[in-house]
Amino acid sequence: QVQLAESGGGLAQPGGSLRLSCGRSGSIVSFYVMGWYRQAPGKQRELVATVSPGGVTNYGDFVKGRFTISGDKGKNTVYLQMNSLKPEDTAVYYCNFQPQLGINYWGKGTLVTVSS
Repeated sequence: QVQLAESGGGLAQPGGSLRLSCGRSGSIVSFYVMGWYRQAPGKQRELVATVSPGGVTNYGDFVKGRFTISGDKGKNTVYLQMNSLKPEDTAVYYCNFQPQLGINYWGKGTLVTVSS
């Protein structure tokens, strides 16, 4: 099993920055990817960014260079640096861990609100 603990959400002004963290613990060591998804009210959950054990990253189309995913050496903790935030980035951000493609573990989510 895997436990995911997110932190770093909160309120930011348009154009501001936030950094999210997700700590991983449990018995599963190897994995396919780890990263972040988000869900805004009334919308489907969508990919924000993922990173593989080898450091290969994948971003949602809306990111457009504003966000950066990174992790410690063992990817036990991954970070999402979010810059140039927009009101449309307001959502609950969920940490995601995939030990294999298609098998998902989710964190409880952390709310990001972008508003002046």
